[in-house]
Amino acid sequence: MINVSIIGATGYTGSELMRLLVNHPEVTLKHLTARKLAGQKISHTFPFLTSFLKDKCFVTLDIEQIKQDSDIVFICLPHGHAMTLAKELGEDIKIIDLGADFRIEDSDTYEAFYKLPQTAPDLLAKAVYGLTEYHREAIKGAQLIANPGCFVTNALLALSPLVESNLIDSESIIIDSKSGISGAGRSANVDNLLSEAGNNFKAYNPLQHRHIPEIEQELTRFGQTVQIQFTPHLLPTERGIYSTIYVQPRSNISEEALRQLYKDKYVEEAFVHLLDPEQLPTTKAVRGSNHCHIQVKVDQRTGRIIIFSVIDNLVKGASGQAIQNMNVMLGLDESLGLSQSGVMP
Repeated sequence: MINVSIIGATGYTGSELMRLLVNHPEVTLKHLTARKLAGQKISHTFPFLTSFLKDKCFVTLDIEQIKQDSDIVFICLPHGHAMTLAKELGEDIKIIDLGADFRIEDSDTYEAFYKLPQTAPDLLAKAVYGLTEYHREAIKGAQLIANPGCFVTNALLALSPLVESNLIDSESIIIDSKSGISGAGRSANVDNLLSEAGNNFKAYNPLQHRHIPEIEQELTRFGQTVQIQFTPHLLPTERGIYSTIYVQPRSNISEEALRQLYKDKYVEEAFVHLLDPEQLPTTKAVRGSNHCHIQVKVDQRTGRIIIFSVIDNLVKGASGQAIQNMNVMLGLDESLGLSQSGVMP
């Protein structure tokens, strides 16, 4: 069995990791840390885990104990913490950071968008970006994984086949994304109250969102200069990301050829699906699952390509993808612990 610890288990990504990992046939959950709830039963905070972790309690962070008892550690804390923790954990334990500390390769860019110094440049140089479908071989030999952002995962899975094939103008990409409120985290915030977010809809951080440099960085790996216009919006729902992306092809392309490009790219991927031509993605279809649904269209009137893409922001956009990466790192079947379908209704 694989001994797994979670640092920061009381947030949405931490609790989602527990929900998924209790059904993973190769995993034993060891240390589940919580600063304020240490000593309390996990089932009291998360009753949905009662039948799995009824008598297990949250614990205080003890790095030496975690190092002694763990094969892999998930860090589920806000940016700024993983740089220190990864140093303390050392190189003998595999680490997956669900925060942003190792996602941005350029330290100056990280500091500009996150307003914190990058204090672990040596670890940053070793970290592997954890978009599984595109970095699988590097992930196999990695010790430290930077799990991608949720908006980023959705956008990259939708855009990468086109950028990689050099089929579009990569400097005029428009990404219009909507996220459920769980993407903002579990901490108390007036904007996240039901009375504020319910029956409401709004854009936020349209020019300086922290996922902008991450998306551009990853698309630039294909050898082109990339510039995106990214506008996130808050949906009055708990989960899900829906992106509608507009791009300009370099030359005319038929919808049939476009669809074939995506089929060829994702034919062997367990979690990325091109829908039938008459379908459009819905967030409910992927809710609670590690799947991404994509549709591509060519607008004959404007000449633009439109890509529609949906994921569950807490699963494929965070904890599910982290488990997918763990499976790859440890040489396991990539789908272990991730067989859940979407939840309906």
